Amino acid sequence: MEHKLDLIALLTYIDPAFLSYQEWVNVGMALKYEGYTAADWDDWSKRDGSRYHPGECFKKWTTFEGSGMPVTGATITQMAKDNGWMPRSTRDDHELDWNDEIAGNDEYVVVDKNWIEGKEIHEPADWNPVQQLTTYLATLFEASENVGYVVDTWQNDDGKYLPTKGAWDRTAGELIQALNECNGDIGAVLGDYNSAAGAWIRFNPLDGKGVKNENVSDFRYALVESDTMDIEKQNAIMRELDLPIAVMVYSGGKSIHAIVRIDAANYDEYRKRVDYLYNICKKNGLNIDNQNRNPSRLSRMPGVERNEKKQFIIDTNIGKSSWDEWQNWIEDVNDDLPDPEKLTDFWDNMPKLAPPLIEGVLRQGHKMLIAGPSKAGKSFTLIELSIALAEGIKWLGWSCMQGKVLYVNLELDRASCLHRFKDVYQALGLSPRNIDNIEIWNLRGKSVPMDKLAPKLIRRAAKKGYIAVIIDPIYKVLTGDENSADQMAHFTNQFDKIATELGASVIYCHHHSKGSQGGKKSMDRASGSGVFARDPDALIDLVELDVTEALLKQEENKAICNVYQHLFETFNHDYLLEHISQDDLLSAKAMEEHAKRAIPGQIAAARERISQVVRSVRSRSAWRVEGTLREYAKFEPVNMWFQYPIHKVDEVGSLKDIDPEGDKPAWQKATNKRKDSAKKERRNKAEEFEEAVNNCNFGEPPTVKDLMDWYSSTGKEVAERTVRDWVKKYGYMIDKNNGNVIVKIDGGDHD
Repeated sequence: MEHKLDLIALLTYIDPAFLSYQEWVNVGMALKYEGYTAADWDDWSKRDGSRYHPGECFKKWTTFEGSGMPVTGATITQMAKDNGWMPRSTRDDHELDWNDEIAGNDEYVVVDKNWIEGKEIHEPADWNPVQQLTTYLATLFEASENVGYVVDTWQNDDGKYLPTKGAWDRTAGELIQALNECNGDIGAVLGDYNSAAGAWIRFNPLDGKGVKNENVSDFRYALVESDTMDIEKQNAIMRELDLPIAVMVYSGGKSIHAIVRIDAANYDEYRKRVDYLYNICKKNGLNIDNQNRNPSRLSRMPGVERNEKKQFIIDTNIGKSSWDEWQNWIEDVNDDLPDPEKLTDFWDNMPKLAPPLIEGVLRQGHKMLIAGPSKAGKSFTLIELSIALAEGIKWLGWSCMQGKVLYVNLELDRASCLHRFKDVYQALGLSPRNIDNIEIWNLRGKSVPMDKLAPKLIRRAAKKGYIAVIIDPIYKVLTGDENSADQMAHFTNQFDKIATELGASVIYCHHHSKGSQGGKKSMDRASGSGVFARDPDALIDLVELDVTEALLKQEENKAICNVYQHLFETFNHDYLLEHISQDDLLSAKAMEEHAKRAIPGQIAAARERISQVVRSVRSRSAWRVEGTLREYAKFEPVNMWFQYPIHKVDEVGSLKDIDPEGDKPAWQKATNKRKDSAKKERRNKAEEFEEAVNNCNFGEPPTVKDLMDWYSSTGKEVAERTVRDWVKKYGYMIDKNNGNVIVKIDGGDHD
């Protein structure tokens, strides 16, 4: 019958010797549920030589009658995963074409099995059993470590010689000393062995209390053996793999026993490393005997004979010097890095550059970081960019390619994020013609570290055709210490994986470090390691500008003029064309006077709208966009206003000469602060005087005496001379032809 997975193949990753009784039974129940046979369970169970009993599997099999909660093949799959099996990736799955090549996974393949030549082994010319065994002991053990060995055997029903538990109560030092004093008779030291069977030795030190896994005192070595292929080929592949072999022994039979350095800290690490080792060996054509995973396993003892063949040391200390060195080498050999190329091969036929995603700033498939302080509206900037890419319009003055965008929202709740997109569309005055180009992945409360998120993102986005992936913000998926260069290099490498796998640009934002940023270069403002600034292909940095009161007054004037101009265009366009000059269009006061004459019915609406636009101007913040680019020349700084929820580029140059916050020296900051304070105080007094003039005579123009009486009623006695000074200072005059009343005139100190 057909199976979703070949469970028999998965069983090669599961050693019954490592399982509890219930786990062993679960494997049998899973096999029966999935339609396998008792013989399949029995064949696998034979790998546990110490606990296997012929016929037990078949007897137990008949008791598996099923239940409401059956044990399925998923149990075996999970066990195999826990022991190093990895399911074949479906990431690159596609419908096969006639020209596609069907091939296996060549990851971690070092040896070309089709071209490997066998390497002969040679029996020692001068046979010295004592030297063979002492060399083995000295190579693998410390003098004080207990060694397990077996010379006594028994025969099974097939006539095969099998070892007993043997001895484990002597140290390597004791054995070496006794061997050196035995005059060549190792039987006098170990006991006589059966020359038809040979002898065995355990390659890991023991605690002197037994020979089980729990008695292993140091998980130092593993056994690599294959008895299904030529001795010469085994030898060649082991050497070609550069295995960190401490001792290589000929078994006197069909195999070589390679004692490989594992150097595991504990049993769990030992299992993982042995699984990794066996996996590499199998991929490179060495048919490993999986029964040898056990750390207390017996191996063939050198210096004895077996069926008239000698068990001898072939070599010692070959291959890499340690497990770490070997594993790093294996990983490096299979790093998938391209080979160096000659420039001459491409000089006259250069490859095409990736098309620009943001003209003059970023190419498609490259990375961009937007950095700024918390109040810069970075998220709105990224939403604006998403919309610009979706609609194929400009972003902060730069033309954008049009295409599909994935916006990864890590911070906002779903509803807030969706509303923000709609708010920005409306504030930009755009029709949502291409909103199907924007997809949002809402992960608030579900985010995982970036190294875990990247493969999930790649899998979901693989066939969507995104031109950009925007991640907002990265602190939610940050792994490691942001001030550590190596940890942040690992973190930002995940962006490379996404960009490479998807062919899409990766755009993300990060916050500034604490403190004033005005005096720093754009590359030095992002918080944490300098990796953040140096990793992306484009760094867009936002720094706040120190807007003056005078500039805000200018912006208020412009906004008020726009209100009046819009009213004239709506209600009296002819008057606008015939009577209002270009200078008047730039003066809020002049536009107000024209409105009183030409559209008096709209004055109330104008004042309400003016109140709104003045509040809007006062709520603005000003920003300068600077950049560090890898692919393009440096651009001129872009100045812009942030007026919730969008940024507007300063097209007229109002912000050109404004310094960033923190850019001025301390003495100048103090001077400006005093000036601003004085201006504010003068403005407050002027506003107070204007209020008095407007209210002290029930809305009618007052006299000097009316003003004096009004101030007196508030508890503030003011002299007549002072009132007359204020009249002149704050832009009023005394009309003697009309009863000495006070009226407003043009001019005066308005600040």
